[in-house]
Amino acid sequence: MSRTLCQSCQRPEKSCICQFTTEVANDIHVVVLQHPSEVSQVKGTIALLAKSLSSCQVLIGEDFSEDTQLLKIVEQYKTLLLYPGENAKTLDETLIASWKVHIDIQGSEQVSSLVINDDKKIKPLCLVILDGTWKKAYRMFRVSNNLQQLAQVSLPEYLANAGQYLIRKVAKKNALSSLEATCYALALLDAGPDFNQVSAQQAGKYQPLLNKFQAFNQFHLSFRPDALKSKV
Repeated sequence: MSRTLCQSCQRPEKSCICQFTTEVANDIHVVVLQHPSEVSQVKGTIALLAKSLSSCQVLIGEDFSEDTQLLKIVEQYKTLLLYPGENAKTLDETLIASWKVHIDIQGSEQVSSLVINDDKKIKPLCLVILDGTWKKAYRMFRVSNNLQQLAQVSLPEYLANAGQYLIRKVAKKNALSSLEATCYALALLDAGPDFNQVSAQQAGKYQPLLNKFQAFNQFHLSFRPDALKSKV
């Protein structure tokens, strides 16, 4: 007997995540490079992230070296890869302050873009993240030659160690989910003069989504055997 699926999130009605989404108008475009093994992972957070952010796309694969969609994105945007590699620069106030802000008027709207000092062309900013276990994300990075050419950034330790991902085993204590890492990075990039106010409890306009993420955690924890016993 087939299970009834939610028409919006395409998950079984019992595990529908629509109640945990919240609309967030992000100015910085987000591109998620998702490992194929994460697509059907019901405890994964990318589905929740993609349904909440207004500007987000998900590309599935392992080797993106010749991915035409990613190549077009790199041409169109100034791309930052959120990945704690050897060449990553920490997203701190000094780094972001060294970037210039370009203001452009498009119709009746004012659009701001960060311009990295070595840019030859003014491009809007795009944040690229890898979605997979630490081991799989590392492999994605190593086999995708073009990813190694992108500017790499990482979160400051006070955010990188503030993970509340309780429903999956992670490589280290307090490791962040893809959703948390993305929200914190966007909050830092958006913060401007309020940079020092960004914390694990206050992430600007992304905090409502992080709050929903907490509820998402509790929702999945409620299906664990020990939780079910406590209800009896």
